[in-house]
Amino acid sequence: MGIKNKLGMGIASAALGVSLIGGGTFAYFNDTENTDNTFAAGTLDLALSTNEGGNLNFTVENIKPGDKMYRQVRLINEGSLSIKDVLLNADYEVKDVNGDNGDEDFASQIYVTVYDPQEPAGTPVIIDNVPLSEINDLVIDKDLNAGDREILTYQFIFRDTGESQNIYQGDVLDVTFKYEASQQDGELR
Repeated sequence: MGIKNKLGMGIASAALGVSLIGGGTFAYFNDTENTDNTFAAGTLDLALSTNEGGNLNFTVENIKPGDKMYRQVRLINEGSLSIKDVLLNADYEVKDVNGDNGDEDFASQIYVTVYDPQEPAGTPVIIDNVPLSEINDLVIDKDLNAGDREILTYQFIFRDTGESQNIYQGDVLDVTFKYEASQQDGELR
């Protein structure tokens, strides 16, 4: 073995000895604590029913200009989170039986008013005489807490313009009302 090898082995042995001595004499105190945490998301669940427990879907036949129809819908917050607001949208399809409507929209002839029958008389309505064709993201309720219920009354009027509305005879208007609930704003917890 050459002098370089002997010298290299000596340095390596010395380094190993120093690390064993230093590592063996190094000590410290230490303590740990744990917390067990849970993040559980709430639920947003808007349910619908009628005030009498009947069917929410309805068909009204043989309507004519000037006819009025009333229906009630109960909004129920079955979730664990409060609802900030409920938006109403109407998707519809007109079946122009005679093909004579042209640019006229049968949905523009049905006017919708929504009010809360539990409020005192004279309370402003929520939606007042809005053509069904214009119901898009209209706020119909606010601040519905978990477990709360709200009854809304709908009035539908086939508007009588005082002029001939023969183009709507036999037409059918299929409507789907969509209710969209949104959560309250986030808060510091």
